[in-house]
Amino acid sequence: MTLPTRQILTLTSIALFALATIPSASASFVDREEVRTFVEDIATRHNLDHALLLDSLSRARHEPRVISLIRPPSTPGVRSWQRYRARFLDKTRIEGGLAFWSEYAPILKMAEERYGVPAEVIVAIIGVETVYGRHTGNFETLSALTTLAFDYPPRAELFRRELENLFLLAREQNRPPESYLGSYAGALGFPQFLPSSVRHYAVDFDADGKIDFDSSPLDAIGSVANYLHVHGWQTGAPVAVMARLGPETDPAPLVAAGIEPSLSPAVLSAAGIGSANGNMIDANATLVDLVTPGAATEYWLGYRNFYVITRYNKSSFYAMSVFELAETLRQRRNEELAKR
Repeated sequence: MTLPTRQILTLTSIALFALATIPSASASFVDREEVRTFVEDIATRHNLDHALLLDSLSRARHEPRVISLIRPPSTPGVRSWQRYRARFLDKTRIEGGLAFWSEYAPILKMAEERYGVPAEVIVAIIGVETVYGRHTGNFETLSALTTLAFDYPPRAELFRRELENLFLLAREQNRPPESYLGSYAGALGFPQFLPSSVRHYAVDFDADGKIDFDSSPLDAIGSVANYLHVHGWQTGAPVAVMARLGPETDPAPLVAAGIEPSLSPAVLSAAGIGSANGNMIDANATLVDLVTPGAATEYWLGYRNFYVITRYNKSSFYAMSVFELAETLRQRRNEELAKR
């Protein structure tokens, strides 16, 4: 089929524009004005060596795979709680979690005592994030963050902050910026902390004078506990409980109230919502809907500690996976200990 001349010209213009916006494989980031402006800014604000920053960024590579992995799918799939849950409540993470807990029981107990976060929650987060350190990522963090900071406009501001924090972290740890490896989004080590989180929440839990997320989980255990503690973990308080909805309850506006626990016991009671176990609701909660196509939606009441888990990853599916894995690990470990 022959296309009209105007359409041919339009398609040609689009193609040329697309090619013009793809960084050349041989181009250096430091040849770009916005990168040099970024370097000047952080060098001035943090007293970083301008020449060393340019040298590091001159060796950063544009990583097309990073862009493809972080970009939302063009045809988003339907959300499914049961499919999501199956990824994390599996044999590998349960058995691996029990083995991890047994191996590092004294360290986990110390973290629980110091920060008030249960051992099973610490183990579950590390299990969900990296399968207890098996999958920490092999992307060069400098190249990944530079690519996202300057070639992914939708989230450029976030990743420029993380790139800035990577340079600061490298100075603090006396490491070359290009020596870090992690996820495609710049998350590092066993707990998958972004550079800013490493700087603000990581702790030297084994007291060896350095923070090591690469080869040992000891600092990761303490850092995960500290992260949750700083974000408001309530020691001994519940995380979530399955909700019971009355026949006239309209859950939509309550779910729409958001992930922060702002629904008072009086509001929930007036809406016909109680706990499935019959216990009294005595704290503010959020109503969480766990949707699975073709199945009944699960409704849960998430308390303050549920919200704290979402500070690690802003997803109710994520927080519920951590909670259910933690509960499974706790029950299984208690059963094993009872047999000894």
